[in-house]
Amino acid sequence: MFRATTSTCRPRSFTTTCRTCAFTSRLLRDYAPTPDFQQAFLHPGSGHYVMKYTAGMALQYLPFFVVAHAVAASLGYPSDGFSPPYQLALLLASVLVAAIGLGLVRRALLPRFGEWPTALTLLILVLGTNYLNYAGPGGAMTHSWLFAWYAGLLLLTPAFYRQPTWGRALAIGDTVGIMVLTRPTEILAVLIPLLWGLRPAASVVRERLAFWRQHWPLALGAALAGAVVLSIQPLYWHYVSGDWVVYSYQNQGFSWLRPHLWVGIFSFKSGWLVYSPLLVVALVGFIGLRRQQPAAFWPCLVFIILFIYVTFAWDEWLYGGSLGIRAMVQSYAVLAWPMAAAHRWLLARRPWLLAYLGLAAVGCYYNVWLTYQAHGGGLLVVGQMSRSYWWRVLGRYEVPAETRLLLDTDYDFTGTPRHHRLLWQQDFEAAAGSADCAQPALQGQCSLLLDAAHPRSPEYTIPARPGQFEWVQGSAVASTTATERTEGQMTQFVVRFCQGPRVVRERTVHFQRVLEPNWTQEMSFYIKAPREEFDHITVVFVHHGRAAVQFDNARLAAFDE
Repeated sequence: MFRATTSTCRPRSFTTTCRTCAFTSRLLRDYAPTPDFQQAFLHPGSGHYVMKYTAGMALQYLPFFVVAHAVAASLGYPSDGFSPPYQLALLLASVLVAAIGLGLVRRALLPRFGEWPTALTLLILVLGTNYLNYAGPGGAMTHSWLFAWYAGLLLLTPAFYRQPTWGRALAIGDTVGIMVLTRPTEILAVLIPLLWGLRPAASVVRERLAFWRQHWPLALGAALAGAVVLSIQPLYWHYVSGDWVVYSYQNQGFSWLRPHLWVGIFSFKSGWLVYSPLLVVALVGFIGLRRQQPAAFWPCLVFIILFIYVTFAWDEWLYGGSLGIRAMVQSYAVLAWPMAAAHRWLLARRPWLLAYLGLAAVGCYYNVWLTYQAHGGGLLVVGQMSRSYWWRVLGRYEVPAETRLLLDTDYDFTGTPRHHRLLWQQDFEAAAGSADCAQPALQGQCSLLLDAAHPRSPEYTIPARPGQFEWVQGSAVASTTATERTEGQMTQFVVRFCQGPRVVRERTVHFQRVLEPNWTQEMSFYIKAPREEFDHITVVFVHHGRAAVQFDNARLAAFDE
């Protein structure tokens, strides 16, 4: 728990010592777990730091943390929560939880769908979806842990309706409680036990109401069990801030009327089904699930529909730049049921099965390739992908460095240009002797200098109209003083097609995706001319970040395809 009550962090009216600032600075310096300290925020009323995330993962980490804390000092490591014993404990814990989760899914599916549909389902989930990433390299995040809780809930729920007992009722309540304490939106998990076995029939509804009239103490006990687990969060909030309820996500929230469904599911940037396409089988499998396991059909279907809606209603739908949409991973324990139903249908139809196995092999290879590129290969830039870049790197292990410029656009020209002509050229020699002139120049006597003191170039205007050309190629010679890997800190080469003051189309290019320190490179990019009316093109260079950047011999050329 973090507290800060001094003006050494930022000016405030209280005077006690701020130990948190030195603590976090040291951790960032020694371990670099994150670019900056964003896991907590300064509560305006109390002046104390409040953790952004709820306490569920801290509670689940606790047994493994205790073991690491007990042995860290004796092994010669700092007892600070970040040294190698803690990291190893969390790694082993994540592997253990992933194995338990898959084991619970198998235990639920096996008696209902059989050995081979169950085995194929587990194989596809592990090798064919982004579950592999979040049970492996990203295993310490919430998703595979929640996957295991969902798997347990799907075992407990049908067992409870077969034989209602206090133990099962309390276990269901505690399971939902720890899930909501981990991610508040997992409150949707309560739909699974509430809707299990229901279908749109008056007789079934009456039977369920009679069941709860008889067993209402068990429902109350489950609710109280979940509430006891959830009470940890308001107790923490009150202890650290004086408020019982704190919205710790501050300016982040939901767009309930405009969820990001299309981009969240289908975009090349991080679309759920673009990065885990084999999950289409699970969605289609709901057709078979209704016939094979009718008790599971409605709770799983209603849950998945609402889960997808809530996931993509979140304004930060990229979830910090994840491999696929990581917030969907825990729902795969639910999607395993319709996927197993689909596999059971396929296994009874040999021609369909052979075709599917071929597609599944390609899908699994694709997922393993994605996982490798996200961590070792370096071609996958999570949260920044574009359609053009995705197609250029798909299935490859090496591409030219300049390919990274395609991360800034969906326009990629690969044909043969015709009628190539120069629209605009700027060698920056006119700035010789001024403060904007970089010395030594990359070419000639002067280069454009962009740094904190010179954050923006003049805006250059080029007359142009639709129909004069189909494509524009921009190019420049550039150099930087330091590497910059954060997109928002990269200096920009901006090209805009404008109609009067209105921007019709814009392309912003970050040469620092490719530039290495003190190494001069010439790079080019493409932008397709819009069909909409425009009367001029503007070019401007804008500085961001800390590193100084030089440009020279900037050009725009026009051509037809």
